[in-house]
Amino acid sequence: MRELVYYVAVSLDGYIADPDGGFDAFLIEGDHASVVFGEYADALPVHARTALGIDRPQSRFDTVIMGWNTLTPALDIGITSPYPHLRQIVASRRPRDLDPDITPTSDPLTTVRDLKKQKGLDIWLCGGGHLAGALLPEIDRLVLKRNPVAFGSGIPLFGDAPYEPRAFTLTKARTFESGVIVEEYLSRGSR
Repeated sequence: MRELVYYVAVSLDGYIADPDGGFDAFLIEGDHASVVFGEYADALPVHARTALGIDRPQSRFDTVIMGWNTLTPALDIGITSPYPHLRQIVASRRPRDLDPDITPTSDPLTTVRDLKKQKGLDIWLCGGGHLAGALLPEIDRLVLKRNPVAFGSGIPLFGDAPYEPRAFTLTKARTFESGVIVEEYLSRGSR
């Protein structure tokens, strides 16, 4: 069965973006890039894939689900379909004018549950925090690129999810000279 994988950069204090939704404080360059540009190349937007010369078939993900605020930075720079190599789904509470390659959903929980029943590669939960909080019961795997920076405030990893503890087991942790640690967790509720 397909898994929902929350693959995201996070600060030491648990934020995936600054208070304005920016993520410039996260390290792009460094020895951890081998993971980002290699193992998780499916999660690179089209403009990054083009600039890096990465053009290979999907190996990890074939679908991405993101919140409207996660899509907005791409739209702001004129990219209406940031992941054309993936099936793109955007969760929004209200109707949006989207590129025809993007499927909207106002019920991300049902959408993810339906996607998991279909054949295919894993589903990448791109963000944001509020969407991750809503989808927490369905997250099978966390892959956190923990950056050596504290934000103090910003967008939390799981938004404003209610207090409902969900256990994860650390399955792998890789430390890089850049200071980034890539941590992989498996939900204890996963199959």
